[in-house]
Amino acid sequence: MEKIPMTRAGHTALETELKQLKTVERPAIIKAIAEAREHGDLSENAEYHSAKEKQSFIEGRVKELEGAISLADVIDPAKLSGSIKFGALVTLVDEDTDEEKTYQIVGEYEAKIEDGLLNIKSPIARALIGKEEGDSVEVRTPGGVKSYEVLKIVYA
Repeated sequence: MEKIPMTRAGHTALETELKQLKTVERPAIIKAIAEAREHGDLSENAEYHSAKEKQSFIEGRVKELEGAISLADVIDPAKLSGSIKFGALVTLVDEDTDEEKTYQIVGEYEAKIEDGLLNIKSPIARALIGKEEGDSVEVRTPGGVKSYEVLKIVYA
């Protein structure tokens, strides 16, 4: 199977979520199912069906996290330098609006665009890979082509 690149922070976050699911969420849902069973007829017991659905979600998420953690290739961006690659903290300026944005290129499990964490598989990250400071980048987005200039690349 293919390794999944992620930062140390992303790996730690996945491990924390997995621990929370196994030690807090799973026991709580087992208790909720037991309590719902005590209410009698399961065929018309909304609490029971809701709890079973939540249990199914938790178990699926546990399997997903365990798989991701087992395939993790933890990369330390501080040991990297040069052109844009995984882990880079990139400051861009939109050539149309002069708006500056800063993103860190991370793995898909830790990506969160609202926090400036850009999925390495996203169109903008793919367009940025290999570029240098001062380069201009065109990105095809669902809203059309956007042009950015790379202002700064930092590995921390």
